[in-house]
Amino acid sequence: MRVLALGGAGEMGRVAARIMHGDDQVTALTIADRDGVAARALADELGATACRLDATDGPALAAAMGEADLVVNTVGPYFRFGPPILAAAIAAHCDYIDICDDPQPTLEMLDMDAQARAAGVTALVGMGASPGIANLLAMLAGRELDRVDSVVTGWNIHSAHTEPAGPGASAAVVHGMLQIAGDIPVIRDGLRTQRPALERMRIDYPGLGTGEGRSFGHPEAITVSRAFPELRDATTVVVGDRSTSAALLALRWAMGKRLLTLDQAAALAARVERFLPADPAKLITAGGLPPLFAVATGLREGITATAATALCQVPGLSMADNTGVPLAVAALLGSKNPGVHTPETLLDPHEFFAAFAPHCLGAPHPAAMTVTTRSWSTEKDNTAALSSALLTALLTTK
Repeated sequence: MRVLALGGAGEMGRVAARIMHGDDQVTALTIADRDGVAARALADELGATACRLDATDGPALAAAMGEADLVVNTVGPYFRFGPPILAAAIAAHCDYIDICDDPQPTLEMLDMDAQARAAGVTALVGMGASPGIANLLAMLAGRELDRVDSVVTGWNIHSAHTEPAGPGASAAVVHGMLQIAGDIPVIRDGLRTQRPALERMRIDYPGLGTGEGRSFGHPEAITVSRAFPELRDATTVVVGDRSTSAALLALRWAMGKRLLTLDQAAALAARVERFLPADPAKLITAGGLPPLFAVATGLREGITATAATALCQVPGLSMADNTGVPLAVAALLGSKNPGVHTPETLLDPHEFFAAFAPHCLGAPHPAAMTVTTRSWSTEKDNTAALSSALLTALLTTK
């Protein structure tokens, strides 16, 4: 497999590139990035090929894809770069995978399904932590029920710190500001609709009680119905402490009043992030919610029931690790099914977590990768399950 790592010298891309380079399936790896110096440095480190490439240069992009079997796209923000890069991959008959975390370009890329199938191209959109792992957690939780009526996926904002990228804001920060600025797509009463971002949501989590998050614009809310066609409601939430929630609400208010543009809000958020480095301790709060989870509610044996599945093991403590590693793992699974997919329609959760486990801290057993708690289980059983896992043990502390 010849892999074109587009944006491969960036924060997420270089993590994925290192893993793919170490796999026997990859016969050639090209690090393509608009920063030619960074691309060369990483290529020299890995013994790969470097290519200075601007993703907006259509002819150069087409030429690079013509020499690859798979393009791994980490060029963001995806509302600017996702659809045109996928269109180029389809035209080049090159398989595709990315970490798109924006709902609108996700929908635009899913609309390219017929073209991808006609070209024999398999495209997987949104395969990082959230979206990506979160979608697969939702599938595991939902499989506990006979019918799934609602799904909430959630992630802790303190896991989303990015490395400083010069004086400007990273693509991840720009994305974040866009997804809190206005209305976001969710599923309500079985239909896709728009709701204001950062609405407060209370979450009944089996074994942990009631937690709280705020709605955030992510693709999971509009793609999880691909796994559960009877779904009535779906939302993605962000979890954080009170000061962080207040800061997000303030930025939303300022953008809504046109006191700040999107780019100005992103620049301000990036400056604050530099002065407030990531604090891993904030990822785990006694009685709180897991760092990455999904909660499914519906019917089980004719009775309303809830199941929740959390990720228990991680490859590292950085956003780059926790996004780039699952991207590479999914790419190396080599799942083939022509068309444009999200994780729900292409990947088997158990197969993915078995392949992901060796890349996590301590190389855990695949069975230890996730933990599921259930409303019909006893409090003792749910507490025991949570207490046995690396990232959820402290949540049960009273």
